[in-house]
Amino acid sequence: MVWPESAFPFMLSRTPDALARIGSSLAPGAALVTGSVRGERRPDESGEADFWNSIHVVGDDGSIRGTYDKIHLVPFGEYLPFQSALEAIGLEALTRQRGGFATGDRRAVIALPDGKRFRPLICYEAIFPEEVEGDQRPDFLLNVTNDAWFGRTPGPYQHAAQARVRTIEQGLPMVRSANGGISSIVDSHGRIVAAAKLGERRVVDALLPLPIESTVFVATHGLLHLAFPVVFLCLVFARRSRV
Repeated sequence: MVWPESAFPFMLSRTPDALARIGSSLAPGAALVTGSVRGERRPDESGEADFWNSIHVVGDDGSIRGTYDKIHLVPFGEYLPFQSALEAIGLEALTRQRGGFATGDRRAVIALPDGKRFRPLICYEAIFPEEVEGDQRPDFLLNVTNDAWFGRTPGPYQHAAQARVRTIEQGLPMVRSANGGISSIVDSHGRIVAAAKLGERRVVDALLPLPIESTVFVATHGLLHLAFPVVFLCLVFARRSRV
């Protein structure tokens, strides 16, 4: 079961009662993958804490079995460039998290209780091909996001479409959970298996599609992105030279 980014108005890792209730509601062997803010005190005498935009995997015993902290933060949304200067004049990130979020230190592949492994992608990490790369090939991609603040604009549609491109590049299916939509299950060819429309309240339930063999894009480490513009320019110059 997958819930979106910003699923809780509190830090799940610091709320054992909520974890216990989630665990008791899960079927044996099931897990909840959900977005949540995570916080930890710094190991110094400052008394300050760092906060991360994270994904947790909660098991049927109510324990957190895996965590991923977002790496690719959104400027002005999740952190302020030139933070000290801008906060001094009263500006803050759109998340209203003073000081912004801290940056995760590693990409991850997380295993579920049934052994399937996924690559976690929080919000707009799903639009960057390099965020999907890694030494370990997962069974599927998982994208949790909060697109609700864009309302009924082109933003959620663009984000969902760009996330689908990752499935085609990688040959991997994707499970996507978004606050307010668009939530979907996409196969490894970029085809939508099941989805909830923007603004629609429903459960998206379908079998997880299988991955395919590694693609040319993966084998070339994304160099095709550079090759296509070069080939296009060569064709343009070749045509002009004939005129």
